[in-house]
Amino acid sequence: MVKFLLWLVLFVLCWPLALAALVVYPLVWLLLLPFKLLGIAVEGAFTLLRAVVTLPARLLGA
Repeated sequence: MVKFLLWLVLFVLCWPLALAALVVYPLVWLLLLPFKLLGIAVEGAFTLLRAVVTLPARLLGA
């Protein structure tokens, strides 16, 4: 909602820039999507590694 209100303010102040932002935002999102997927994969790998490393401590603690 805040993004929409900010976009409306930008539209009132400078409508060409607001329309350009409306067109560019999905393109930037598409360009950043592979990096988001890579981040999810790396986070999963680190979580798995942490689980494997802390497994003996969790087994001894139980």
